[in-house]
Amino acid sequence: MSSPLKLPLSARAWGREDFLTVLQRELEALPPEALPLNEGLSGTSHLAPEPHQVRVIRVEGTDNVVRARVGVFYAGILAGCSCADDPTPVEPQPEYCELDLLLELASGHAQLTLRGD
Repeated sequence: MSSPLKLPLSARAWGREDFLTVLQRELEALPPEALPLNEGLSGTSHLAPEPHQVRVIRVEGTDNVVRARVGVFYAGILAGCSCADDPTPVEPQPEYCELDLLLELASGHAQLTLRGD
């Protein structure tokens, strides 16, 4: 799955020393549901409304596009039946996934795709 979004600050920062910091902060400022994190859940069933943290793993680019791999630390919850004796924990559980980013520098349009390997 891919999620279309805009990252204008990152597009303008390409080629500068602070590009990685700008990209990380701009991705972390997005609401979790703007990223394809639901597809990356492995130990839980629903995305928790918690802040996420982004780590840039790899970046390469040209004058037109930037491709990056980012790791995202976030939280999910395991939704149970909501019965009084349900042992399912309701507190957020840690999750992690990696996303591929394609950023068009002229427009700031970006696509994030869950890595499937």
